[in-house]
Amino acid sequence: MKVSDILRVKGSTLFTVIPDQLLADAIKTMAEHDIGSLVVMEHGDLVGMLTFREVIAAVVANGGTVGTKIVRSVMDDAPLTCTPETEIDEVRRMMLGRHARYMPVMDGKTLMGVISFYDVAKAVVDSQDFENRMLKAYIRDWPVEEEGAAEPKL
Repeated sequence: MKVSDILRVKGSTLFTVIPDQLLADAIKTMAEHDIGSLVVMEHGDLVGMLTFREVIAAVVANGGTVGTKIVRSVMDDAPLTCTPETEIDEVRRMMLGRHARYMPVMDGKTLMGVISFYDVAKAVVDSQDFENRMLKAYIRDWPVEEEGAAEPKL
């Protein structure tokens, strides 16, 4: 299974922010759309990721408020990325290795979407459920030998 399979099911809605936007406005966008990350874009290029992890760290570092901080000051400026052709097993290894919950999907310099650890886990579970149903159907349809059939001679 590849990342493109997840994107096909997930859809193409993307939320982005610019690096010089106020952090408070970015947080409002995240809350309004019930999302855990924003892709940070500048002049059409991916320059970072803002997730709830960076937001919480910024709030704690600033005494419980975001004040006038801008996205650039708290974003992850070197996020992990993958392509639509990346295998899901590789994405899992990458995300686990960096404790990343969100990963932008890039086709060259074009942002194709964002996948979350939840998306990856759901895809794996759905795939396993499908395989289990197919195996159970195969076993149910297993040919039954007729009684009295000749035993093979050895």
